[in-house]
Amino acid sequence: MPFAPGTAGTLVGIPVVLIFSPLTWPLQLLSVLALTCLACVISQEAEKIFQKKDAQVIVIDEIAGFCWTMLFVAPTVVHTAVGFVLFRVFDIAKPFPAGWVQRKWPGGLGVAGDDLVAGIYANVLLQMLIFLWGI
Repeated sequence: MPFAPGTAGTLVGIPVVLIFSPLTWPLQLLSVLALTCLACVISQEAEKIFQKKDAQVIVIDEIAGFCWTMLFVAPTVVHTAVGFVLFRVFDIAKPFPAGWVQRKWPGGLGVAGDDLVAGIYANVLLQMLIFLWGI
């Protein structure tokens, strides 16, 4: 994906969220955990193939990260749009420990780990916005 691969990957995450959303909360959590583990493995293999850490053609880490953003959130149009923006902001800004995880954790763990952190940060803020302002 030559142009805005992180944004494109996050967009691909929207249908994945819609697939996971009808599941019970334990199955949602297990599904997102499994997707994150898969993202670690695929990112690890991509490093070997492309000889580059976090190759832009691999976006499964963004898909998994966005799923963390939307975990336990009703995927309304507003929630999804706000979650999308929040995830992209946190993924780009990489507030601690996201940037540290990306730099210090080896291989696929570091590649997917920063998106996990960004997704959790975005989820917490999204849940707060929903609770406090009823978005």
